[in-house]
Amino acid sequence: MNSTIREHIRALVSALPLSPGVYQFVDSRGNIIYVGKAKSLRKRVSSYFVESRDHSAKLRVMVKQIVDIRHIVVDTEQDALLLENSLIKKLQPRYNILLKDDKTYPWIVIRREPFPRIESTRELRRDGSEYYGPYGSIATQRSILEFIRDVIPLRTCKLALTTQSIASGKYSPCIQYHLGNCNAPCIGQESDEQYGKHIERARSILKGDLRPVRQWLNEAMLHEAEELRFERAERYKQNLQSLDKYQAKSVVVSSKIENCDVFTLLNDDDIVYCNYLRIEHGSITAVQTVRLTTGVDNSPEELLSYAIQHIVDSITGTLSHEIITEYIPAAAPIFDGVTITVPKRGEKFNLLEFSRRSARIYRAELMKNLEIKNPERHTDRLMEAMRKELRLEHQPRHIECFDNSNLQGTNPVASCVVFRDGKPSRKEYRHFNIKSVEGPDDFASMREIIFRRYSRLLSEGAELPDLIIVDGGKGQLSSAYGILKQLDIERRVPIVGLAKRIEEIFYPNDPMPYYLTRMGEPLKVVCHIRDEAHRFGITFHRKKRSISMVQSELDDIKGIGQKSREALLRKFRSLAGIRRASLDELAECVGQSKAKIVYDYFNKAIKEGGD
Repeated sequence: MNSTIREHIRALVSALPLSPGVYQFVDSRGNIIYVGKAKSLRKRVSSYFVESRDHSAKLRVMVKQIVDIRHIVVDTEQDALLLENSLIKKLQPRYNILLKDDKTYPWIVIRREPFPRIESTRELRRDGSEYYGPYGSIATQRSILEFIRDVIPLRTCKLALTTQSIASGKYSPCIQYHLGNCNAPCIGQESDEQYGKHIERARSILKGDLRPVRQWLNEAMLHEAEELRFERAERYKQNLQSLDKYQAKSVVVSSKIENCDVFTLLNDDDIVYCNYLRIEHGSITAVQTVRLTTGVDNSPEELLSYAIQHIVDSITGTLSHEIITEYIPAAAPIFDGVTITVPKRGEKFNLLEFSRRSARIYRAELMKNLEIKNPERHTDRLMEAMRKELRLEHQPRHIECFDNSNLQGTNPVASCVVFRDGKPSRKEYRHFNIKSVEGPDDFASMREIIFRRYSRLLSEGAELPDLIIVDGGKGQLSSAYGILKQLDIERRVPIVGLAKRIEEIFYPNDPMPYYLTRMGEPLKVVCHIRDEAHRFGITFHRKKRSISMVQSELDDIKGIGQKSREALLRKFRSLAGIRRASLDELAECVGQSKAKIVYDYFNKAIKEGGD
């Protein structure tokens, strides 16, 4: 693996999310040589590229062939397991072994027959029966089947229950009837209509709609309680509790969706991202996102049509008989004979959501890769986004943020943090001791520090910031803006105030707040700036308050001056350290006579406390 490929792989791995998903290793010929699942994509994939004695010779050979990495993010580990199974069977990667055979995951089937049975199967047949799943583990599937059988009285026998066979009286009830697990339709104890209601309830459980079953169980529990059959009522109550723990099946597979293609668009100014899913026999067998330029004055329908044609020409070669999209694409020859579906709910809509999320993840990771490879380009894009979002004339390359800190008016301080190109410049951070304000007056404190900061910069001819942020609402902003006007720089430096709700900012002379985009990068930068100002100010305030509390007690010792107090604090760090020091240790710091004064003061206090 040469250095260029190694750097490329390192960048790809560092950009992987920590989410569960499926990863694919690609060789120099573009072939997928391995498919794997992961609880955390970044941690799992990075383990392949760390030298380890546990790595087999075959694994080392495979790693040397990797030139690219693809991945698909899913919600859960079970989804990753199911998707891995589909992709391995479809792609047949060279280095996968375990899932190359015909192993399939278990399904739950409602048989198409009189008085249908509900049972487990590994064979998915197109015989008119209803299939639900597949399930990532047999234990999960069994627990669901057991739950249905515990709650709903259904038959488990394989008898052919036709109308004639039941009427002939050739069957007799089995032990399941005597245990209360079946209502014996085999001897006519339960009609086809009554049994059909039980099947509907079981079907609703498998679909994830628990309301009909919950209502039925609740009514049955109340009825049994009214009839004083408390044990049966308790059983219904336990069934209701276990109902809450049931989870619906995965979105990455479906027994109801046949072969189709899914397309979604993510429009980002002059770039559009089109995500493509291929569904074969109810399972996702391909996921890919392509990045295209939008051109001029193209509608979403035209963009979608162009993106689909590009994917067909360069990737798939053909379209399925049905495509699922967000809106009808513009007319094109490739859509002749193809059914176009725009779902609003259900499993097909869930596939659309999965596709949209895949496109968003692809865009985020692409941006992260660009940041790693070209940090200046990322900075330019971020600064331009902040300029637009904050409605500024120039990019805010240099930002200063101010925050006041005091505790019931004591030890008032303020902080100024400086950000350059969206990142903290800690060497330029400044602390301020409030000198001219007595008591808890945040407005007056803000006026003082703004005046001190910018009058000094002006007198030194130093650079003024591109943006000033004041941590506070309209009052703090008005105080700071008044000082800028006094210094005659209010037109040179824009200023905004942050409200308690971080997405709200105020502009001078505007009583209404402006709301930042909640999911945008500018909001993240503003949050980081305010958090830094708050942290920096609080740290300084706590340190100053702690020192003042220590110094206040040392001030009570007669004969010990300011220099001696500072020397003691430098050496022993705290009041407790001074109190624990021996007479000789104190003498080394401040001399024998002053050491005896300090030693006698603290030891006298201890004796008096002991008495």
